[in-house]
Amino acid sequence: MTIFDKYLSVTNIIPEAKARLSALRDAKEHLETQLANSPEGKIHVTKRGNQFQYYLRQNAADKSGVYLPKHKQKLAAQYLQKSYNEKALTHITKEISILEKLLKNYPDFPEQIRRVYSLFPEQARIFIEPIDISDEEFAREWMAIESMPKSKPNQESAFLTEAGEYVRSKSELIIANTLRQMNIPYKYECPLELRKGLLIYPDFTVLNIRTRTEYYWEHRGMMDDRGYSRDSIMRLREYGRSGIYMGKRLIISEETSTSPLGSQEVKDIIHAYLI
Repeated sequence: MTIFDKYLSVTNIIPEAKARLSALRDAKEHLETQLANSPEGKIHVTKRGNQFQYYLRQNAADKSGVYLPKHKQKLAAQYLQKSYNEKALTHITKEISILEKLLKNYPDFPEQIRRVYSLFPEQARIFIEPIDISDEEFAREWMAIESMPKSKPNQESAFLTEAGEYVRSKSELIIANTLRQMNIPYKYECPLELRKGLLIYPDFTVLNIRTRTEYYWEHRGMMDDRGYSRDSIMRLREYGRSGIYMGKRLIISEETSTSPLGSQEVKDIIHAYLI
């Protein structure tokens, strides 16, 4: 069991409920506009043999209605659309009411559950197995997971980050420092086992604290070198064969000798995937 399986999964109830509520309100407004312009009365549909017949009833007291021949089926369509709109509007109004109550009463509950563990004193927490923890504690646990990193870069040719670790290139230095400045938990060159036991070392393993999703960040720094580009493509394919795809749990940044990686590009990537 990994740390991601140990605790309650992150819920998207609130953003999904807000999106659904917004769509329902738009639909309600559309239906109400159509109904305001609809004619009085309704259509009664009967089946005679294999044929359907349509009768217009102008009011509730009219039990038989006026038969609408084929050349008046467009009129029948207007009334049938009205009938549909009325029924759909009833259900939409009920769902709006339910979602409004949910959004009024629910939002704080997931965070309250996460904070229960933190409310216990430290000497008590060692005896408790929580079902969920705060984002801060989750990040601390994630960072505390030990793994055997790749051999350290040669200090003479390496770059020292703000966190006091050495990385292999200036671009990796930009990435590492920006991650730290933006409070994104990360690990440098930690092992990752892909399919068939293939062991690789992503440049950075990073955590989106909000969604509790682990990403692998590969910086491809010499894309104008044919051999390097070929190896990078093969590595990308190995990720895909293991179910890790670009844009989901795999982040790719690239540069060439004439188009270096910029700090703003790194910030944009972080905002897109990790915040």
